Amino acid sequence: MFSYDIFFFGIVFFLVGVLAASFGIGFLIIVIAALLLAVIFLFLDRLQTIPIPSRTLDKVGANLSESTNFFTKKLVILALLTVFILSGAGYYIRYDSKFKDIKIDFNKKINFSGIVVDDPQYSSNTQNLTVQLSESYRGRISVKLMLYPQFHYGDKLVFNGKIEKPSDSFIGQIDSSYVNYLAKEKINGSSGFPKAELVKSGFGSKIKSTLFNFKHSIIDSYQKVLVPNQAALLAGLTFGERGNLDKDFKQAMSLSGTTHLTALSGQNITIIVVAIAAAVGFIFPQSLTFIITILVILGFVAMTGFDPSAVRAVIMSFVVLLANLAGRIYQPRNSIVLAAFLIVLFNPKSLVFDVGFQLSFLAVLGIIYLRPALKKLLRFGDKPGFFAWRENLLMTLSAQLATAPILIVVFGNFSLVALISNILILVAIPLTMALGFSIGFFHFLSYYLALILGWLVSLFLNYEIFIINFFAKMAVPINFNLNFWCISLYYLFLAGIIISVRNKV
Repeated sequence: MFSYDIFFFGIVFFLVGVLAASFGIGFLIIVIAALLLAVIFLFLDRLQTIPIPSRTLDKVGANLSESTNFFTKKLVILALLTVFILSGAGYYIRYDSKFKDIKIDFNKKINFSGIVVDDPQYSSNTQNLTVQLSESYRGRISVKLMLYPQFHYGDKLVFNGKIEKPSDSFIGQIDSSYVNYLAKEKINGSSGFPKAELVKSGFGSKIKSTLFNFKHSIIDSYQKVLVPNQAALLAGLTFGERGNLDKDFKQAMSLSGTTHLTALSGQNITIIVVAIAAAVGFIFPQSLTFIITILVILGFVAMTGFDPSAVRAVIMSFVVLLANLAGRIYQPRNSIVLAAFLIVLFNPKSLVFDVGFQLSFLAVLGIIYLRPALKKLLRFGDKPGFFAWRENLLMTLSAQLATAPILIVVFGNFSLVALISNILILVAIPLTMALGFSIGFFHFLSYYLALILGWLVSLFLNYEIFIINFFAKMAVPINFNLNFWCISLYYLFLAGIIISVRNKV
């Protein structure tokens, strides 16, 4: 077995262990299951090593024996790698126990204090803060306040109000998905509109504070040179900020299948990585270009709050750049599992409880494996078509088919107009993002230069807003009641298409 195969299966088994523990399966049961799997691999290995009589070994038999020996080594290594199932499960259990190690007086009017540990989310009339409790209490909570006075990352605040358990946030019912979402965000409770007072600023990381301030200064420049709806969409495209998008427009994006545009998808990150690498490459050698690109992109991802889809896209982009730099063959499956491993290592609850994480990876798997099969089935050839419509259609169709069951189960709708709307809108996204970052850069030099660029980018933004609203009105949502077996059969069908098309080549 090659080293990259060992790497792949080791991470897969680790993720399987995290998955099992996430569903509440006891550690003892996971140990027994891992041992049974190892025994099965060793049993299959034993079957493969039954000696063949020497008189039957001709040239073909010798080749068969050689391949059998290689397969045998694989089974033994797989049996040994099952230990990573236990390490994954143990890692999740340890993380979950630390998350539940809190001290909070729930549902009582109390005085409490804490530090804002993440970039606040501002909307038209409210702000949401993530607060790490201090002094007599322990845990992390989400606090909703009126928009003014505005608080910032690193502020220490004192509050007077109630902290509710996540399960108590809904009257008369327990919304498990909401509880799981807050657990994924490392939130132990929430407080709605308590009295808040600033004690002191500057308790956070200086680097993170600088990056957050830089991001907000760029978003402020959008608001100065563009009308509100255009500025909100541009902030979503460049930084994944959705707080200033109004409710109706968010619904329009959902119906038209374009919500991913403001989710820092792989395409958005790829555009940024390629642009930075190209710009830096004019000045510095290839090795230094790679290092500078990594540092700039890491800073960018930090400004987004380490969004899982952005982290996944950045890791995969870095693997491609590193493979090119080292002259090695790029293995997409290994970069996918590496991205998943690093995200899960940072937050094990992302694997099961983060819908964005699941959609992001399913979309990538669709683009990498389903897209080539669809390309052959539709006989598109290698030409991208006018305004790259064929390429956009293949990417959109493969991503939509790969994520359809999750979209239907979680969001209750899936619309076919997404295929057309994405073909029409994706051609304008790279230039829109490039102009958006240019506005932020030139605004530091001259307001009037930024204003001129604002007039230009507004043409593209108006076009994109028109497409989103137009196709939202035409959308006919598809709703099904899907269970585990329906979803499994659906993905087996897609896998069958991929395998059958590959076998015909």
